[in-house]
Amino acid sequence: MISVLLADDDGLVRSGLRALLDAEPGIRVVAEAATGEEAVLAARGYRPDVVLMDVRMPRRDGVWATAQITGWPHPRPRVLVLTTFDVDKVVEDALAAGADGFLLKRATPEQLIDGIRVVAAGDALVAPAVTRRLLATLARRRAPERELLALADELTDREAEVLRALADGRSNTEIAAALNVSVETVRTHVKRILSKLGVRDRTQAVVWAYRAGFVDMTAPGP
Repeated sequence: MISVLLADDDGLVRSGLRALLDAEPGIRVVAEAATGEEAVLAARGYRPDVVLMDVRMPRRDGVWATAQITGWPHPRPRVLVLTTFDVDKVVEDALAAGADGFLLKRATPEQLIDGIRVVAAGDALVAPAVTRRLLATLARRRAPERELLALADELTDREAEVLRALADGRSNTEIAAALNVSVETVRTHVKRILSKLGVRDRTQAVVWAYRAGFVDMTAPGP
């Protein structure tokens, strides 16, 4: 059973999410919060598996709350941020705060439920539909951090290929099919990439790829 904390200042949104998730086998909403402070307190008290975090809340927002929760020692609740495409800076801040993933609020119920399961399982999630467009937009707002790019020298050709696929928003299953390898082999490559780049998860690896200028932001997507 995956326990979920809903953090959103809109009561109607919380009610809709609760109805959706409580109807899903294997998922149970254990608490709700309307502010960043309430989210942190509820996460500490209920220790849910996943916090579904809105970024815009009164007083302390979801970015602040995300940073507090992801700073706890493991095992800690995983944070899945819900956002909209047009708030680029907020998404950048949420990823920097250590969010385990993000989805758009216009995601389908199936995508949301799948996202919760993915994050609860310990994987990071970046919405495939927006990964490249969003992170490329963020990267264009700053010069590439070329000193980071030196770390890419440690990657094998296959690891570099996998990292580019991650930056395109592809799942492990999609990468495995494209490279004609097993999903477990892809997971192994991802783990090595994270270690060599010194990042926590695949979400941070994607951010690294764009910030370092590792991917060509002018090239078409997959």
